[in-house]
Amino acid sequence: MELFDVYPLYDITPESALGSWITDAKGDRYLDLYGGHAVISIGHTHPHYVDRITTQLQKIAFYSNSVQNPLQREMAHALGALSGCETYQLFLCNSGAEANENALKLASFHTGKKRVIAFKNSFHGRTSAAVAATDNPSIIAPLNAGHDITFLSLNDSEKLENELKKGDVCAVILEGIQGVGGLDMAHPDFYHHASNLCKTFGAVLIADEVQCGYGRSGKFFAFQHTGAEPGIISIAKGMGNGFPIGGILVHPDLKASHGLLGTTFGGNHLACAAALAVIEVIQAEGLMAYAAKMESYFRERAALIPQLVQVKGQGLMLGLEFPFEVAQLRKRLIFEHRIFTGSAKNKNLLRILPALNVKPEELDLLFEALKSELK
Repeated sequence: MELFDVYPLYDITPESALGSWITDAKGDRYLDLYGGHAVISIGHTHPHYVDRITTQLQKIAFYSNSVQNPLQREMAHALGALSGCETYQLFLCNSGAEANENALKLASFHTGKKRVIAFKNSFHGRTSAAVAATDNPSIIAPLNAGHDITFLSLNDSEKLENELKKGDVCAVILEGIQGVGGLDMAHPDFYHHASNLCKTFGAVLIADEVQCGYGRSGKFFAFQHTGAEPGIISIAKGMGNGFPIGGILVHPDLKASHGLLGTTFGGNHLACAAALAVIEVIQAEGLMAYAAKMESYFRERAALIPQLVQVKGQGLMLGLEFPFEVAQLRKRLIFEHRIFTGSAKNKNLLRILPALNVKPEELDLLFEALKSELK
């Protein structure tokens, strides 16, 4: 049997990894400044992470959500304390798409409405409602296109208010920092106003923190830079440092009932062990404050690149925008300098999504490579 050919693959075969470095089958080392789409939050094979998962695996890896799993409550308490969202309640699932799917479904249940407002250049996942709320027609099948979605320009408060006034909106789903879309940010005043508008007109604000959350922005969640109060917060990527896990944080105004949401694998013992390890490392190593510090360092180094148009993003969710398409530059960074970076819908943008404990001297390697390529 062959693999279903949906991924354009680089001819690189990672075999091991440590910190911000990956070693391939040939023994070549690569600096990972992309983290598999912002998944690697505390570095590859962090010793505490490995120990947590190994110890749990020797006890029990999985059982269903029909029995007690104390690790889920431990996870909820630790997440609430570190994020400052203690009053929210946690539902665990397996991925960012599933988190957003459940968020949209719950918002519709809560409001009795079905229309969703999303934003241009958004990306929320590849499942049915999540992909319909993603601004990329090429990945929306006819089956998905039946959802009632309205796309607005980011940071346009007037249009958002006009749509919410119609009274048929169940949810506004918003990335504080757009990932795939190209690092455009929701202005703090807009985000805060959107939060108030949703409360006024009976819609649920969904903060999609799948990529921009988990300490990556310099605060635990990107919306915390704005003063907004979401009804639901979706999380995944950096949550498990590579182990599949996702979830939603649900405001106490939204009530649970048995059977409302469900999952087979979500919140299993091994996933919770991985997620607890991430929380413990972020806290012990002060990685939120460190991410903010590294942003300043990154911007200082970037300011020395004369060809650069701008640095986009926040914390360690950053983009380098150039006045030309960067596809060939990315390839040269990989194959000539052995540095992984990311692309975006904005073809002029290099996405930089390193582990939150990336070292300054590792970022230096990127800027030295760029200096060499852009001379």
